[in-house]
Amino acid sequence: MKIFLFIMISICTISSFSQENEVKFALHDGVVIGGYVDHGGFLNFTVPNINIGDGNSKFMLGMLPSLRIKKDNGTPRNAYITPNLGAGFTYIHKFLAIQLPLYYNAKTASENGRWHLGLGVGIRINGFTKTN
Repeated sequence: MKIFLFIMISICTISSFSQENEVKFALHDGVVIGGYVDHGGFLNFTVPNINIGDGNSKFMLGMLPSLRIKKDNGTPRNAYITPNLGAGFTYIHKFLAIQLPLYYNAKTASENGRWHLGLGVGIRINGFTKTN
């Protein structure tokens, strides 16, 4: 977790020193991502975020409103699809997006609360028409 945060801060700091690119805040970006985390799947959208773009590439750090899909084998059972909020890093090139999301599972009677790192792939819907 500490390494991930160090990498994110380093990328944002190094990127903000360039003179041609500027760091922007976006409320929506048209990115839909599906992936895997903690023995289940997720579908998320990368809003809101802080991003920096260079031509056809874009780096984003932001909140990830998500639908997590996971079968619960315990009793009583949770719903199969649950809303969740994560945070993570996304890299976009033209219309292809790759993401490293972090989701928190709260403490239960049998487990401590902890963060889970996932991996996701998706598309940038408006990437088919824009250059950045």
